[in-house]
Amino acid sequence: MDLNPNHFPEQALIALQDVHLQTALGRGTQNADGRRRQVMAELDDPAALRQQARAARLRALVDLPLLLEQMERSVIANGGHVLWAETGEEANRLIVDICRRHGLKRGVKSKSMATEEIGLLPYLQQHGIEMIETDLGEYIVQLDESHPSHIIMPVMHKTKEQVRDLFMRKLGMPPTDQAADMTAFARKILRENFLQADFGMSGGNFMIAETGTVVVVTNEGNGRLSTGLPPVHIAVVGIEKVIPTWEDFATLIQLLPRSATGQRLSVYVNIFNGPARPEEPDGPREFYLVLLDNGRSDIYTSEYVEALACIRCGACLNACPVYQNVGGHAYGSVYSGPIGAVVTPLLRGKTNAAPLPFASSLCGACQQACPVDIHIPDMLLKLRRDLEPTQPPAWEWGMKAWAFSMEHPLLYQLGGKVAGAATRSLAEETGGRVTELPPPFDAWTDHRDFPPFADESFHDWWRKHRGGRP
Repeated sequence: MDLNPNHFPEQALIALQDVHLQTALGRGTQNADGRRRQVMAELDDPAALRQQARAARLRALVDLPLLLEQMERSVIANGGHVLWAETGEEANRLIVDICRRHGLKRGVKSKSMATEEIGLLPYLQQHGIEMIETDLGEYIVQLDESHPSHIIMPVMHKTKEQVRDLFMRKLGMPPTDQAADMTAFARKILRENFLQADFGMSGGNFMIAETGTVVVVTNEGNGRLSTGLPPVHIAVVGIEKVIPTWEDFATLIQLLPRSATGQRLSVYVNIFNGPARPEEPDGPREFYLVLLDNGRSDIYTSEYVEALACIRCGACLNACPVYQNVGGHAYGSVYSGPIGAVVTPLLRGKTNAAPLPFASSLCGACQQACPVDIHIPDMLLKLRRDLEPTQPPAWEWGMKAWAFSMEHPLLYQLGGKVAGAATRSLAEETGGRVTELPPPFDAWTDHRDFPPFADESFHDWWRKHRGGRP
């Protein structure tokens, strides 16, 4: 499956006709968003905690260069190695060089969106290095030779029945409809891969600069097995993930699992401080941290810097009416949903993902769900401005005419009455909805119905019932 953000309109139409996808999205997004709302409501003051978390992320971004240097010093002091990758291609080359230096041929990987972003697995395969995904969702995607469709839940696009059929076809699993049986079957296969691997890979939810710590938050034991069992651990983390202190982490970890999966705390919070110490019997002998830029510095110096505050919880995807209907693959990017519609054009180039900023109703549900209160709708509007900086003369004249009518009450009311009569007449012919308008208004009805104007305007209702009284 090729990912191309510029194909969003065509892919969205296909997604809307996919019955299995609609079933999976209905189950997944509604359950996840409902659980998020429930556990957030348990907090004494969720709004205050969100603003505290937002402040922590924005404060880290202000000091980003200094924090990254502090992170490097701390990791080296702990006995690890730090590598800087300006691009995804450079990161892939550095990882292959590590594998060649240590003779590594078989790896296991915990879930990582950064490695998906740079296309690491195909690159390793080209160089004769086998990598097995160990997160259950990512493992299903790998078996299906597809891509994740959600930041947190990679197989949001698949039903349980589709996963069952895939396991039976690819792994020879005995027939079962029980999710627990499918999980146990996959766990048995993956356990052998953990034991045979000579290196492990992970991403990172946070990097804590003061101690050189990488934190990986998961609900599966694969994160710990992938990073603690093999002799070499390689972590690939975006440079924006660094935060100053454990106090900031204590704030953010209260919101990440609540927003991502509706849990008060994830099952595993894995903390890595480098390779195993001489007195420690377990852990990797070598630890490498690859700090990935890949366009993040360009975002950092732009008016869209707030996008880097994202903690990759996926809450905005679950709350978004567009994502709820078309899923993640339609976005043609590793990062989908509202935050993906912002980040993807900024990472890939705006013209390489031109439809995505317009793939939004601007309802604001994304910002309301965001645990760090990122102003996603504002950034989507700015990206639309950047993509269409000038409008045709007809548009300019139309907006001036609209502004003129809004400034003159009698003209405004007359226009409303004419539009009301016209739309109600058209609606009567089509059973209550306006399905076709004349140009230039057909740009709306080409994609959606137009609701007819009410029989009575608000102004008329007010005069009748309130008599001009305040």
